[in-house]
Amino acid sequence: MRLVLQLVARLLVIVALCLGAATVWAMFDAYRSVDRATAASAQRVAQALQALYWHEFLLRSSRTREQLLPVPEWRTLETMKLISPGVCVEFQPAIAFERPLCGQSQGIGRTPPGWFTAIVPIFIGSHAEVVRPVSPRAAAAGTIVATPDSAAAISLAWEYLLNVVDVALLMAAAIALLASLAIAHALAPARTIVTALQRMARGQYRTKLPRFRSMELTMIGSAVDELGDRLEEATEQRAALTRRLIEIRDDERRALARELHDEFGQNLSAILAFANTIETASAKQSKDNGIAQDARMISQATHHLMASLRDALKRLRNPLPEELGLEASLVNLVDSWRSQSASQPIIRLDLKGDLTDIRGPAATTAYRVAQECLTNALRHSSAREISLRIERRADDEDTLLIRVEDDGGGDAERVALSAGFGLTGIRERVAAAGGSLSILPANRGLSVAATIPLAA
Repeated sequence: MRLVLQLVARLLVIVALCLGAATVWAMFDAYRSVDRATAASAQRVAQALQALYWHEFLLRSSRTREQLLPVPEWRTLETMKLISPGVCVEFQPAIAFERPLCGQSQGIGRTPPGWFTAIVPIFIGSHAEVVRPVSPRAAAAGTIVATPDSAAAISLAWEYLLNVVDVALLMAAAIALLASLAIAHALAPARTIVTALQRMARGQYRTKLPRFRSMELTMIGSAVDELGDRLEEATEQRAALTRRLIEIRDDERRALARELHDEFGQNLSAILAFANTIETASAKQSKDNGIAQDARMISQATHHLMASLRDALKRLRNPLPEELGLEASLVNLVDSWRSQSASQPIIRLDLKGDLTDIRGPAATTAYRVAQECLTNALRHSSAREISLRIERRADDEDTLLIRVEDDGGGDAERVALSAGFGLTGIRERVAAAGGSLSILPANRGLSVAATIPLAA
């Protein structure tokens, strides 16, 4: 899962938790606001009746204090204004036919569903009545008892909850959208870092990243740049070492070829001369002498050894590109394979671009790659047609492309993972030249492609 989506998902979870907490708090606050309204109503009515009590006490001093309140004047519209909606107020001790004075409870909130009406009293609790004395200095003046309406409180809590949820949902959506955009913008440089790492995986190690605003991303970019520099240095050192090893190996091959030619070649020539002399002398002495037949067998074995030695010297001595050039040496290579047997598969040679001035290590590497790929295609597959294509791409990089394709089947992945000496050798040569080698499936077989930069 992408990092942006993970962060957005976590943000949505946090927003949902906050929304749930805000909803619960809003419901609790709305439900308990009825208690505050009840207390406030009791206090306001008690203060109003206290003023009325002392007014009646002064005007009607001849009456007993128990008869001062309640009086009809306290049940007025002014008193009703002091009572909050959904709250009932009564005077105690109540006289006959005295009824509570209730505030308007119709239209308070919306009608809640049954499940809300059932669970709210269970989890939040019920409301308590509020008692306030009419006058703290005159206990006989009576008390005011305010009682909240539970149904009105639940309706008020439900309406408040719906309003809060609507606003909270809009805020949550806005927060999630803006935060997602901010997260995506903050993580946008990660794509640049991934692109740089992909270029490094393809061999372009020196990839400078821009300076990011985030300190963490800047540290990552600096680490990637440093890693690229070190990989470039290590690759250059490895290429130089590989080139030096190839030079040493070629020098040893040339020295070995000289030793074989000077020592084994002369000895084999001497053996062949002695065998011919023995055969001639034996033939003159007797026609049925077996010595002559043995001498001829020695001559045949010597000829076979000399042919094998010539093949070994041909492989060990300096490659043809250093003598004939790349184009002529490739033509000679293909002709030599064609002339060995008529049953060989068809070998097609396709040369494109100017190859006349390609000499030195690049020409040697291209020749060795073509030689090894042709050898593998001829010896290790049942190919009926092999295509060898050499193309010089005269672009800004000036590269040489060597591609060998066959129709002999084969598993490209298994061949690519092979640790044979032939493939290992051409990999080392191509890497030393600063190029790349790929082994991919072709139409009906395998395709081996090597790219060698000529500018280097």
